[in-house]
Amino acid sequence: GFIGVGNRGTQVMHLFMEQPDCEVAALCDVYKPYITRNYSEVDPRYIKDMPRQIPKMGENFPKKVKLYTDYRELLDNKDIDAVSIATPDHWHALQTIDAINAGKDVFVEKPLSKTIAEGRRMVEVGKSSRQVITVGLNRRGAPTFQRLAQEIPNGKIGKVTFGTCSHVSNMSPVGIGKMKPETPPKDFDWDMWLGPRAFRPYQYNIAPYKFRWWEDYANQISNNGVHYLDLIRWMLNEEYPIAVSAHGGKYTVDDDRTIPDTMHVTYEFASGALVTVTILEGSTGKLENQGFIELRGTKGTLYTGENDYTIVPTKPGQFQSWDKLMDTEKVDLNKGDTLLIDGSYKNSASSLIRNFLDCVKSREQPWATLEIGHRSTTMAHLGTIAMLTKQRLEWDGINERFTNCETANKYLNYEYRKPWKL
Repeated sequence: GFIGVGNRGTQVMHLFMEQPDCEVAALCDVYKPYITRNYSEVDPRYIKDMPRQIPKMGENFPKKVKLYTDYRELLDNKDIDAVSIATPDHWHALQTIDAINAGKDVFVEKPLSKTIAEGRRMVEVGKSSRQVITVGLNRRGAPTFQRLAQEIPNGKIGKVTFGTCSHVSNMSPVGIGKMKPETPPKDFDWDMWLGPRAFRPYQYNIAPYKFRWWEDYANQISNNGVHYLDLIRWMLNEEYPIAVSAHGGKYTVDDDRTIPDTMHVTYEFASGALVTVTILEGSTGKLENQGFIELRGTKGTLYTGENDYTIVPTKPGQFQSWDKLMDTEKVDLNKGDTLLIDGSYKNSASSLIRNFLDCVKSREQPWATLEIGHRSTTMAHLGTIAMLTKQRLEWDGINERFTNCETANKYLNYEYRKPWKL
């Protein structure tokens, strides 16, 4: 069953459909044209303004598919073994927990949650069940990172004291625009879309898709940044940071967004490593030399994308007499290099979905568990809270509380709108 079949939900569904042992049994969405899969019924305004974000649909399903507008009715269907959840971020916690309690295995899109308390509750419910749950941190399925996550903690590039990543996209000057409340399209259940969030009138530049620039529903450090933060945390073999600070604001884009267009976050780990993530939506151009992640070690510097990486040996600094401590290393799967014995790798998302389906059958732990998803999503949330409080925050990763700022602890959760309960 597929809960949320808009832009990302359709992409995920198509990847599942590539697997020979997966049957699409049910679709659920609050926008009716998305479940009828009739492109001609989509509001023409959506298609005109968001041609890349509105799915073309029109799939041919081998068997009759049941259609739902309320995900709870889909979960009541005993014939469904597993669900994919690709709804807006503020829905992930409730729908995942309800799916687990309904006895379904779950593939839930990143970010895992909208708040840290939601994420921990999801982990608790998952642990008390026998369900298989995978979080859509796609690059957990990439053989490049599966290799590096073993080699980097074992000293391949020496002691790593700095890692960095970024998301850059120039949305200046008008971004998502400035708009006023209006009546939603007739087939759009706006109240259900809001779910546990406070009621507000429908606004065209919130949904579909543009919710990613509204803090109540999402933001860019948890949308894009969480992928990179997850990979850095994995490659450094770190569980959680001990401190976080952030700088930035809305400096360049004149729109309705409630998140920064310019943001720089620094994380400190007990091991001594510093990690930064930068979100820039008023310029273009890469910050990293190559790929999208840079890790600097005492022996070499790693630059990596999804299917390739380069390790450049460090050069001796002041008072050092050595020449180099390691050799240059380059791997590029796009050029025929292989890291998989059977050569079956297609892309990280397909690989992660294949692993999920294999675990549904075997009942083994998947590659991207709830705990993994929660810890990595927490890093994104910590950056957001540091921005909101404008303070350097000290984090107790065991009890999941801030130790030096009670104001920050107020952002660990929010009060759900009735009748929704976590």
